[in-house]
Amino acid sequence: MPKLLRKSDGQPLRDEMRRQGLTLDQLSEKTRKVDPAGRGVSPAAIGRITGKGRTARDRCELHTAWLINAALDARIHRLFSMPPHSTSTVERSRADAEEE
Repeated sequence: MPKLLRKSDGQPLRDEMRRQGLTLDQLSEKTRKVDPAGRGVSPAAIGRITGKGRTARDRCELHTAWLINAALDARIHRLFSMPPHSTSTVERSRADAEEE
């Protein structure tokens, strides 16, 4: 499953939570309500995604980002972005003697 990157070190997430007057626990509860499995996202995980300190994380699972986004009723591209694609630059070829 792809991982998403939080935008601007989580500032848009913090701004949206502040705008809606939500604490970590309240947002966690809202994620449980939108999760078809009923599990939601823990307050600790939300804290890591929205945080600024040593424990803050820039990446999260697509499912986690989707639940947070749905709970906040925001557009996902305002809060998260896809990581850039990377490709291997190593050529994959066989020596002439190995070719059939």
